[in-house]
Amino acid sequence: MEVPQNLLYAKTHEWVRFTDGGKAQVGLTDYAQDALGDIVYFNLPSVGSVVGAGDAVGEVESVKAVSEVFAAVSGTICAVNDALADAPELINASPYGTWVFEVENAVDGEDLLTPEQYAALCDEEEGAHA
Repeated sequence: MEVPQNLLYAKTHEWVRFTDGGKAQVGLTDYAQDALGDIVYFNLPSVGSVVGAGDAVGEVESVKAVSEVFAAVSGTICAVNDALADAPELINASPYGTWVFEVENAVDGEDLLTPEQYAALCDEEEGAHA
């Protein structure tokens, strides 16, 4: 399982990359895409939606299940990755190279996990399912 050191992570298995100007890109982690299996559909959030950290903002459907996608930070959704509407499998191919949505005026990063904390969480969850 890959856990890049340059990102922060939510307990709900989203990654966050803060960019210039107070924006944050949010995507699904390698752990999440592996647990989901082949992703076949995304219900993307609406641009302009005001979200709070932890809010459900969309859904991802795989051959195994439908799961909610959560906002890892608070702010206003300013962009969605429209490529996922036609090619949701991009997440399986490159989970850290494919963002799902972007939030402007992003705040509430204090609940996010470091790469080390996130790796420990995943190990703990793996142990619980073994």
